[in-house]
Amino acid sequence: MTNTATTPSGQPLGISHKPSRTAAMFDELDKANRPAFIGYLPYGFPDPEVSLKAFKTLVDHGVNAVEIGLPYSDPVMDGPVIQAASQIALNHGESIHGVFRAVETVANAGGVPLIMSYWNLIYHYGVERFARDFENAGGAGLITPDLIPDEAGEWIEASDRHGLDRIFLVSPDSAPERLAVVSKAARGFVYAASRMGVTGERKTITDSPEALVERTRKAGASRVCVGIGVSTAEQAAKVGAYADGVIVGSALVHQLLGETGRKALDEAEGLRNLAAKADELAQGVASAR
Repeated sequence: MTNTATTPSGQPLGISHKPSRTAAMFDELDKANRPAFIGYLPYGFPDPEVSLKAFKTLVDHGVNAVEIGLPYSDPVMDGPVIQAASQIALNHGESIHGVFRAVETVANAGGVPLIMSYWNLIYHYGVERFARDFENAGGAGLITPDLIPDEAGEWIEASDRHGLDRIFLVSPDSAPERLAVVSKAARGFVYAASRMGVTGERKTITDSPEALVERTRKAGASRVCVGIGVSTAEQAAKVGAYADGVIVGSALVHQLLGETGRKALDEAEGLRNLAAKADELAQGVASAR
């Protein structure tokens, strides 16, 4: 049987020279002196079909790149809002097999499709198989919150073969040596977590992310985006003043949830809320510089 990492003739696949779509996005935004607006939603929430409409809504209302989350039963980084949304998605039978429809939806809408996933899901799907299917769907890059470069050899090779970006995380506690390792291994951008802990909306954003962005750039990163806690236009403008991109997750997911946080809103109401919040945040990002 021919290995999936070889050509039909059995020759090993080489390195793709396809340019980074994420890098191209940043270059285009640089011309307007604007940071990127990166929005997150879990695939399959509140159900697979509505989630596709939600991803398109994000792009239609100012989101440049979409983080498509793969719901997971044992998250280590997700706060209560994203956990609730992910559980609803899992209850509706969400699986990794369908996520590539979301990738195609974002790409067709004109956005840059990213996937954010815990490594266990990719590993069990098959690393080479995932990279191939992701590329074929029009994907740009993978964010791996629980995979460090030191243990990412298989993914680094597969992403090089398929021209996909590798987005690793750093935190305010990351040592200079760790920042250098991550910056060297990353392709597309480095994800700077604004604080230690899980995702979630916050009333204030401290100055620690700005220092982390500066340290990460000094360590060799060409692009650094900040996430975790950004939930208002004011916060987005503050972060966008120094970061290459502003990442928003919980504040967007929240728009599709009812008051109890356990049940999704009616489709029409949820999508209206999502569009309004994306517009608000997009204005904040646009006013950052």
